[in-house]
Amino acid sequence: MKLVHVAVGVIVSEGEVFLTKRLEHVHQGGKWEFPGGKVEAGESVAQALHRELKEEIAIDVLSCMPLLEIVHDYGDKAVKLEVFLVDNFQGEPTAQEGQQQAWFHVNELSEIDFPDANISIAEKLKALYAQR
Repeated sequence: MKLVHVAVGVIVSEGEVFLTKRLEHVHQGGKWEFPGGKVEAGESVAQALHRELKEEIAIDVLSCMPLLEIVHDYGDKAVKLEVFLVDNFQGEPTAQEGQQQAWFHVNELSEIDFPDANISIAEKLKALYAQR
């Protein structure tokens, strides 16, 4: 089975997280996700994160820090997510591919329908913000 390597940005501002909803026709369609995308051949994870967030939500990442790494097997495909906390960016996040978008308070994340691989990201964020 192919492992899809993905750079994921957790866009945070004032205790809120920016999410987009996957289009219905794609894998895990109709679920909310943290923006990001595939790491292309010859590209570093940092380069992929910057490129994907520029293409997908029209922001420029000024700095970010690693949050966690997840490997998840969906049965039909497996993903390796390298997840970064992005709290320093330029521009206003706006979905560029026609998908729904919204800001959610960190405390709301447990009520959101995520792809299974994203659930541990939400749990990590809740724990991180509980410490603040």
